[in-house]
Amino acid sequence: MVALDGLAVTTALTRIRADLGASLAELEWTINAYALSFAVLLMAGAAIGDRIGRRRMFVAGIGVFAAASGACALAPTIGWLIAARSVQGAGAALVMPLAMALLSAAFGPEQRAKALGIFSGVTGLAVLAGPVIGGAIAQGLAWEWIFWINVPIGVVAIALVLSRIEESRGARSAIDVGGIALVTGAALGVVWGLARGNDAGWGSAEVVASLAVGALLAVAFVAWELRAREPMLPMRFFRSRAFASGNAAGFFLYGSLYGAVFFVAQFLQIGQGYGPLSTGLRMLPWTGALFLVAPIVGARINRIGERPFLVGGLLLQAIGMAWIAVIAEPSLAYAELVAPMVIAGAGVSMAMPAAQSSVMRSVARDEVGKGAGIFNMLRFLGGTFAIAIVAAVFAGAGSYASAQAFNDGFAAAIGVCAGLSLAGAVVALGLPGLRRVSQVAAPAPAH
Repeated sequence: MVALDGLAVTTALTRIRADLGASLAELEWTINAYALSFAVLLMAGAAIGDRIGRRRMFVAGIGVFAAASGACALAPTIGWLIAARSVQGAGAALVMPLAMALLSAAFGPEQRAKALGIFSGVTGLAVLAGPVIGGAIAQGLAWEWIFWINVPIGVVAIALVLSRIEESRGARSAIDVGGIALVTGAALGVVWGLARGNDAGWGSAEVVASLAVGALLAVAFVAWELRAREPMLPMRFFRSRAFASGNAAGFFLYGSLYGAVFFVAQFLQIGQGYGPLSTGLRMLPWTGALFLVAPIVGARINRIGERPFLVGGLLLQAIGMAWIAVIAEPSLAYAELVAPMVIAGAGVSMAMPAAQSSVMRSVARDEVGKGAGIFNMLRFLGGTFAIAIVAAVFAGAGSYASAQAFNDGFAAAIGVCAGLSLAGAVVALGLPGLRRVSQVAAPAPAH
């Protein structure tokens, strides 16, 4: 539910734009408001769960998420929707890292990679099935039902969690309020500057100041974390090549994926003329590959290692997206999109479980909550930054004025997504080779 809602609105964006009179920048923020609050509060969510009880806070997160979903459905204006999406993201910030932490705590090192592979398949399927489900709901009912449906699901999920999942805790640590404030300001400054660049002008005082403040706060965040007694992002984790390279590759992986899904869904509607449901169904080659490949990869990581899957997967995703960028045009037959979508889907299916395994197997058992929080924070920051970047590229090369104008911007935007995936493949080369279980079970790895 949480992973699906990150992009479920993508195939409903054209309906939301028409109903609420939203601009391109406001459409970006329907995605980015969710992802940004999700990302910057993840570490707080993980810390609260470790301290108070992971199951308890997991349930609280589901409750906040479901309530905010109802508020999204009631939105009379785009501003209301963006604000409610921010609260949704805060609930998701409790759910996602604690789900990974509960799962990692339930399995030993020998089984953890396989379990995380299944988890990757389900959550990854939700990410890419989001446009299908969102399109079906937007066309068959109304876009508001994308959010209403979360309310009963949340109620059922809470009952199941309370009856079927055991409580667990991690190391009791204080919440790093200063770190949260700095990383929130840094992310907001950079994303705001990127989102406003084309409208306000890249040399305008607003954009330059926003980007500069974001960069300065990012530097201040790193300095704070190095000196904090109980940092939200322990810099010692980055002494592990597996942890550092896995997180960096994950940043580019999810950035490329989110940016591509944001625009492919619109390309199929505006550039190709399909309805929301038809658009979602035509994105199924991505979804099917993810559902089939991720669990298989997760089951083989212990024997082969993360690096081949992460590097190879990111390269395949880059090839698929570059292929789409080259052939994109309003008159393009859908059949010509199937092969590159399958290649990109297979690539992300290989890379997702490998990135998660690399990070989660690099932290001690009592620190899996922080490890999960850091991974997901960088994952969603990657998505937020990428959408802002590709939207800026789109606005510079095209517009919504016509199918051809949209196509011009789309081709440039999806090309940037291919470049982000390629950058991730280069970063993933820094992963260590095959690690034995005894190597990854140590409490303080430093590869």
